Amino acid sequence: MVKSEKLSIFQPERTPLSVTFLILSGSSIMCVASAIDPLRAANRVTGETLFDWKIVSVDGTPPVTTSGLPVAVSGRFDPTVRTDMLAIIGGFGSRDHGAPALLSGIRRVARSARACGGIEAGSWLVARAGLLEGRAATTHWEDMEDFAAAFPGADVRPDRYVIDGPAFTAGGASPTFDLMLHLIRSRLGMAVALDVASVFIYDQARAATDAQPLVSLGRLDGFDPRLAQAIRLMETHIDQPLTTAAIARRAGVTARTLEGIFSRSIGETPGAYYLRLRLHAARRLVLDTRLAMADVAARCGFSSSAAFSRAFSRAFGEAPVRMRRG
Repeated sequence: MVKSEKLSIFQPERTPLSVTFLILSGSSIMCVASAIDPLRAANRVTGETLFDWKIVSVDGTPPVTTSGLPVAVSGRFDPTVRTDMLAIIGGFGSRDHGAPALLSGIRRVARSARACGGIEAGSWLVARAGLLEGRAATTHWEDMEDFAAAFPGADVRPDRYVIDGPAFTAGGASPTFDLMLHLIRSRLGMAVALDVASVFIYDQARAATDAQPLVSLGRLDGFDPRLAQAIRLMETHIDQPLTTAAIARRAGVTARTLEGIFSRSIGETPGAYYLRLRLHAARRLVLDTRLAMADVAARCGFSSSAAFSRAFSRAFGEAPVRMRRG
């Protein structure tokens, strides 16, 4: 979703755009690269510095990404420095950030900047600063339900990225690349955007409003389309699992045919794959949230906490409570 505003950065314009990237420790290196590298490529393609960015952290020290790689920064986040666009990139643990001084600084920048937004878990800080109240927004699909509950004043959507006035949010690395291509296309035209996409051999096959999938299947070249349909049904029914027969019926095949498709493509039965999908969703909730185990079990389609704990232990070698403590 895109709304036009008088001073929107998403409009034809060749004057340089100053961008500040505030990167938090625990961010994905993929999100960092997806945010910054398209702008670098745009400058290279055009032969002009049309995007002038700097990278900062909360305290001026290099934030460490989830892969263990630190990101070099030019200094600490300074709200008094003018910028056209502030992009906050966050990942694991970012939802718990929110020191009053930091939120106050974000609000101060937002008052003068033309755009302010969050990438992946960076949307939590933007929301905590009050910048998403009454606006449409998104975040990474793992946090979608908790994000909507935490910020009832925001119109939370499962879109890949959302632009609502001066606020923007993106759900992960690939949606962030899409967002930056949209920025480049809006400002510099389709030809430059296509040239940038070609630098990375990137095929933007999805729209901003496409829902974020739990399972990324790419273009599915060489795969039976019924496999994709079955997996999409599974991921949209994590909390109330469908039977194999029900999935097959919706996919327009018999249960036996569906089992053959899964066996050839994935090497396991639909039921085994479905259970693994639910358990991996549960594992993320165990590690990345403070939800009670009974709630995790319910969200992931288990009839009881005991049944959930047994299945989890078989899959990961330890009980969910012990994994969380560890």
